[in-house]
Amino acid sequence: MKPSSLPLEWFIALRYFRPRRRQGFLSLITVISISGVAVGVMALIVVLAVMNGFQKDLRSRILGVTAHVMVQSIGGIIEDYDDLCRKISSVEGVAEVLPYIYVQSMITSGRSATGALIRGIPVRGEGVSDYMRRYVVLGSLEGLRSGEPGIILGSEMARQIGVGLYDHVSVLVAKGRLTPFGQIPQTQTFRVVGLFQSGMYQYDQSLAYVALEQAQKLSGITKGVMGIELRLSNPEHAARVAEKVRDILGNRFVIRDWMELNRNLFSALRLEKIAMFIILTLIVFVAAFNIVTSLIMLVMNKNRDIAILKAMGVTSRRVKRTFMLTGLLIGLSGTVIGLLSGLTLCAILKKYHFIELPKDIYYISTLPVKVEFVDVTSVCLAALLISFLATIYPSSRAARMDPVEVLRYE
Repeated sequence: MKPSSLPLEWFIALRYFRPRRRQGFLSLITVISISGVAVGVMALIVVLAVMNGFQKDLRSRILGVTAHVMVQSIGGIIEDYDDLCRKISSVEGVAEVLPYIYVQSMITSGRSATGALIRGIPVRGEGVSDYMRRYVVLGSLEGLRSGEPGIILGSEMARQIGVGLYDHVSVLVAKGRLTPFGQIPQTQTFRVVGLFQSGMYQYDQSLAYVALEQAQKLSGITKGVMGIELRLSNPEHAARVAEKVRDILGNRFVIRDWMELNRNLFSALRLEKIAMFIILTLIVFVAAFNIVTSLIMLVMNKNRDIAILKAMGVTSRRVKRTFMLTGLLIGLSGTVIGLLSGLTLCAILKKYHFIELPKDIYYISTLPVKVEFVDVTSVCLAALLISFLATIYPSSRAARMDPVEVLRYE
């Protein structure tokens, strides 16, 4: 496209956006303004992508170990759990139904000891949990069926107490036998038949699995379970499935989905994401001040040009529009550069895990990245809006300029 075919405002705005060599100081300010917008946009895209990746990765790890929907009795113990499991299995979207018992205990070996939460799962026939199989890295769930009581430990727990596959550990439960000397803690020996690794340090360090019958003996619950866990084909439908289960079972049970159980955690993550967006947007605001400075100096430097244009009949509105376009070109250039830089950096971080996180402090060990189209669009629109607002005062000042007063002193 030839310059003569452009509208006057665009033609002049492009000329001012690319100043001549003798106007080097203005060029430097323009470069600084573009760089400021680019850095702000890049920082926003990368940080929001990391927070999205963290939330997605954390959610997948939590859903890999915990229930999608949990059913508990108001009375505390569910005795007729076999019938309830059959009813719940008929609900559309339910992939797996698992009665469970949790037992607080201490696991000891010849070298060390640690507190543990033991979870009893059914292992008869095809009752072994399918979702647990993918996390077992040594041994197998089928080992829980053997005659000798078996236990599956988290990998971090096994490392901490110094045991491996087929070693023996002692499980100490506070609720034991009542004797004339008081209540004596119950102790039982288990054989380590497997090690699991969920990818979350907190789970791998504190959870252990035994057969449901063994958990009943440890807890003293001989005719029932503490609750029923549901695994769904699509965890996003947890609220809807929970409502259907509630309609079937009635008001005797408390039914909660994974979003309700982890509401505080994910609410905090969303709030943190909003806070980071607001904080990092201030970088773009700082760059906007550079745009204001650049345009004000440009107006001062182009007083004679503006006066001649207005004397030739160019309206104040078109002059204002010209300088607005110049500022928007600066903001648009910075936004595009920041967008490309941010997406490139996200791709590099996603492919190469440069940053390792300590597993005993964070939920995850690497920095995850997930770029959301909505976030990228919001960042670009926010940067362009701020750039537009930065052009209002300098362009209005140029539009109010009196050509007579300017040309009188030329």
